[in-house]
Amino acid sequence: MSTSTVTKIRYGNTNTFLIRGSKGSILIDTDYAGTLPAFYKAIKELGIKVSDVNYVLATHYHPDHIGLVSELMDRGVKLLLMESQVNSVHYSDPIFAKEPLLNYKPIDEGKATILRFEDAHSFLESLGIIGNIGRTRSHSEDGIYVSLNDGTFILGDLEPREYLDAYQDNPMLKDDWNEILSQKPSRLLYAHANERFIRNPDTV
Repeated sequence: MSTSTVTKIRYGNTNTFLIRGSKGSILIDTDYAGTLPAFYKAIKELGIKVSDVNYVLATHYHPDHIGLVSELMDRGVKLLLMESQVNSVHYSDPIFAKEPLLNYKPIDEGKATILRFEDAHSFLESLGIIGNIGRTRSHSEDGIYVSLNDGTFILGDLEPREYLDAYQDNPMLKDDWNEILSQKPSRLLYAHANERFIRNPDTV
């Protein structure tokens, strides 16, 4: 039985989540570059230290999800990079280059732990987290989600399922949701939307 917990850390425009297991932890997403002071303030209020964070994992490599990755790596946090994300690590570099005052440092993927999806469950288990990591492609080609055995799904920027009817011409979004719903989620956590609960996941 997993004893992992999920803590929401909000210090900008993106909801980030710290998953803590009995043997380690993973921070899911960071906010934009330049938000490190706000990050420190937020984790202090929650009684969290940077040293409590073992890994950082981005749901995708858009700028509002990876702005602090390099700075956290400089402070000892390891980057967890899914195999489908390797070619997207520098997607946001040109965007941050237009804002030199942010002093954004490009991510050094050579220092990352690259993880295959087929190994995700066992990797999480090594941290005392029972769950999995899967791929979503409707919002971004490098998109991923994290699922936990209690029915919690961290979905990044995946469009909420109640909006499916508005995306008739997006079969990829329907495919993403079909995969997620087949796993009977009960709690949905988004980067830019309020969390949702599914009361009877067995009827979805």
